[in-house]
Amino acid sequence: MSAHDIPSFYKRRHTRLIHVGSVPVGGDAAISVQTMTKTDTRDVDATVAQIHDVAQAGCDIVRVAVPDSVAAEALAEICRQSSIPVVADIHFDYRLALLAAESGVGGLRINPGNIGSREHVEAVVVAARERALPIRIGVNGGSLEDDICTKHGGSTPAALVESALRHVAILEDLDFNDIKISVKASDVWRTVQAYRLLSHESDYPLHLGVTEAGTFVSGTVRSSVAMGMLLSEGIGDTIRVSLTDTPVREVQVGLELLRSLELRAPGPRVTSCPTCGRCQVDIMSVSGEVEQALEAYYQKHPEAPRPLVAVMGCMVNGPGEAREADIAIAGGKGKFALYVRGQHRRTVSEAEAVNALMEEVHHWKKP
Repeated sequence: MSAHDIPSFYKRRHTRLIHVGSVPVGGDAAISVQTMTKTDTRDVDATVAQIHDVAQAGCDIVRVAVPDSVAAEALAEICRQSSIPVVADIHFDYRLALLAAESGVGGLRINPGNIGSREHVEAVVVAARERALPIRIGVNGGSLEDDICTKHGGSTPAALVESALRHVAILEDLDFNDIKISVKASDVWRTVQAYRLLSHESDYPLHLGVTEAGTFVSGTVRSSVAMGMLLSEGIGDTIRVSLTDTPVREVQVGLELLRSLELRAPGPRVTSCPTCGRCQVDIMSVSGEVEQALEAYYQKHPEAPRPLVAVMGCMVNGPGEAREADIAIAGGKGKFALYVRGQHRRTVSEAEAVNALMEEVHHWKKP
């Protein structure tokens, strides 16, 4: 999304610009959407297939877990087949970070405090610097240092920020500044307060998220509330919605969150009815298929016009909504009436409805 499309009232916090592979993060760059694969990274085919799915859904950066050397060795082939930058998620063993750095990843996620001695951290920094790889300092509420928890009486917002800045200081002492930071808690208020505090203490780009946010409904709500508050205040440079669900769902929620704040180009414009006892078609499946088809179409054709589409379940409100929409389908008994610019074009079977609607989208021209 170009700068002139951003709402005039939105004031972005100034941060340093870094690059995760080909994706700029911070500065004036668009806020990017991330997810994490949920496959066994050692299974190259499954991991690549999941990366392909999230890239198709609009993901900008994908992170993979690297629990052992076999997973680290699989990264080279995963990166070779990935169309988006891959970030290696490393804990405890600095040697895995060194292997990952050689594999073609776009960045590393570490906690300098849990990968051993200063010499180990320095070895990782040297490898990252040689390959121009940024390092994310990822601090979570459940994994803070004992002394910081004791000092603050638990994993408070101030404790999260102190831990992050302690880790940042280790990298800065090694003259490494290609850094982004996250300070995630599992609830809204600690997350929001931690990022607000951090935004006053540092100008490194911030990776937003609520850790262990929950299942689709609860996780979507918590993530949207927390990140919506922060983004509306100009805080945040890249986001990840953490759900106990598929990575594609995470990307979809993240994109819609940015779109709702007009921080990302708009997606499909779909109006659909909530259904009721009058409905004689599977409106939930049809509307979902329409939205997915439109999303895929606009990913391939971002400059295509975006008509307002309506998917209605019965003939009570259907014709009226159809007149208001650019393209609409209104359900009957196992069938849909297709409308274009308020005029009834034809009636199609339920099985044909999505394809018939998409044909009209493909040929749509702005008035």
